Amino acid sequence: MAAPKTAVVGPLVGAVVQGTDSTHFTVFNSKTAELLSHHQVELTQEFPKEGWVEQDPKEILQSVYECIEKTCEKLQELSIDISNIKAIGVSNQRETTVIWDKLTGEPLYNAVVWLDLRTQSTVETLSKKIPGSNNFVKSKTGLPLSTYFSAVKLRWILDNVRKVQKAVEEGRALFGTIDSWLIWSLTGGVNGGIHCTDVTNASRTMLFNIHSLEWDKKLCNFFEIPMDILPKVWSSSEIYGRMKTGALEGVPISGCLGDQSAALVGQMCFQEGQAKNTYGTGCFLLCNTGHKCVFSEHGLLTTVAYKLGKDKPVCYALEGSVAIAGAVIRWLRDNLGIIKTSEESEKLAKEVGTSYGCYFIPAFSGLYAPYWEPTARGIICGLTQFTNKSHIAFAALEAICFQTREILDAMNHDCGIPLTRLQVDGGMTNNKVLMQLQADILHIPVIKASMPETTALGAAMAAGAAEGVDVWSLKPEDLSMVMMERFEPQIKATESEIRYSTWKKAVMKSMGWVTTQPPESSEPTTFSSLPLGFFIVTSMIMLIGARYISGVP
Repeated sequence: MAAPKTAVVGPLVGAVVQGTDSTHFTVFNSKTAELLSHHQVELTQEFPKEGWVEQDPKEILQSVYECIEKTCEKLQELSIDISNIKAIGVSNQRETTVIWDKLTGEPLYNAVVWLDLRTQSTVETLSKKIPGSNNFVKSKTGLPLSTYFSAVKLRWILDNVRKVQKAVEEGRALFGTIDSWLIWSLTGGVNGGIHCTDVTNASRTMLFNIHSLEWDKKLCNFFEIPMDILPKVWSSSEIYGRMKTGALEGVPISGCLGDQSAALVGQMCFQEGQAKNTYGTGCFLLCNTGHKCVFSEHGLLTTVAYKLGKDKPVCYALEGSVAIAGAVIRWLRDNLGIIKTSEESEKLAKEVGTSYGCYFIPAFSGLYAPYWEPTARGIICGLTQFTNKSHIAFAALEAICFQTREILDAMNHDCGIPLTRLQVDGGMTNNKVLMQLQADILHIPVIKASMPETTALGAAMAAGAAEGVDVWSLKPEDLSMVMMERFEPQIKATESEIRYSTWKKAVMKSMGWVTTQPPESSEPTTFSSLPLGFFIVTSMIMLIGARYISGVP
């Protein structure tokens, strides 16, 4: 006899969150914002050459299908009827660039990930074409010319991949960020798939005018990008199309937000001046600036925060982007092998409670905000014979907090009103040592949502609120309050400032390491071109070996 269905009050909404390290699908009750079930799949990253980062678009798409199917199975095991899922939202790693064949549905090249550095010489060439007195790229897009954004990745692919060049010439190529690739595929692909993106993702391409909310012809001409390969730009909350296969066939896809915008919505930062920091692969601090664009004087980006409906006004944000946050913990695990799981970093750091003067600058992809310094590379400094893996783990966590302090300082200068608390989210906020360190280094309270998956929540809210779905109210009086955990500073402000000033001295040491061979060079690696991290790790191994040989414990 079949188990009776459990009564679930209110319609349900699902959210795909496609990140750099993993994909997950989460289902919420739209009336209470309760998380009912989810499934997560870790992804592979490929590093074909120094500074290159790629992913397989087909693996990404398959991970989405797998997460949806597994989550639906879990809901059925809980006796929850999946026909109650009324909408799906999509949130994604931004800037990552995909080109595919609209006739076969096959990717024409691997996805070039936002962290990828191969385009540095492309950036340098393009920067010479921008008049010093008229930086029209930044004034139209809010972004500095950088390897970070999609336009230069797309330009590199068009210049270097013959398969893509041929597809463009024959009118078969489509470009998109990950959201576009997923929505096109999920809504039918070669059989009528919808080629679209939303304003938040479009604003990260460097081809989109954030004032007119349109693809900009002058920008496309500057980067020499054919406009017919670009997706149609929609708002962040409307019905784009419907699922064509799987357990949720026929369910509308009605929300789309870049991951950091989704987290801003999920944290309910709808008022001007509200800010959140998300701790994922990178670290991203966004402050809602309302309906006006605020241009930074301190290295921050101006970006579209959200547009929650076709006829709703657009909201903007100031953003500070840190390239390497959670990725540094993954590096300790996968590259150095000093931890077996990411969670172990918290245990090691807690054991010592200090870095013992060791500072870690994880500039694996250069430095993002507020420096925008592509020549920087990672360093660990302040090592002594006393330094061990626990101190390095502590320094890695501390590095995430120092980088956040730098962008918070920049934001306080640009906004003119210092933040008195910081709302945080993302998987790394489960690390209590990290959260306490962050409060100590900022010297303001850190407020963590008890449910850290606010990116998924934001995507679900946008989907459920879409016209024609209307199962999630975004009225302030209807928004469910999320339980919070609060971390107060526990050290004196003077100690915080001393540690921060030493960190900044270490940052200066990390700059200027890449001065010659461009990242896209295919020449073999020579001793002189090895990354600084190689020498640091080698020195540590030699030091440890020498201690054992000499009988030092």
